[in-house]
Amino acid sequence: ALPISGVENKIDLRIQAATKTLDDLIEGGESGTFDFVFIDADKGNYPTYYEKSVELLRSGGMIAIDNVLWGGDVLNPAKNDPETVALRSIADRVYQDKRVDSSFLPISDGVQLAIKR
Repeated sequence: ALPISGVENKIDLRIQAATKTLDDLIEGGESGTFDFVFIDADKGNYPTYYEKSVELLRSGGMIAIDNVLWGGDVLNPAKNDPETVALRSIADRVYQDKRVDSSFLPISDGVQLAIKR
């Protein structure tokens, strides 16, 4: 599908663990070069993905973190499964992170935005 779309020269498809991909990008000198990162993967690794993504972003770049409402479970103190705990953690981390300005979009299952200063 990529060759037909005419964007094959703009897409770097890497099929491997996301943490490995992010580490490879950082080790390859890509820190500070990304305009946008969309995080929507295994919820338990959201904090790791966030930290590595902030490193990859340029100043003014944006991270969008999907599913931060998690069906409302993040607001329910009785819900303490690993995914819900990780999503609470990332929401709090982004909110307190002085490296970014953040906002929250209550659309669908919630999207948290972080713009690197």
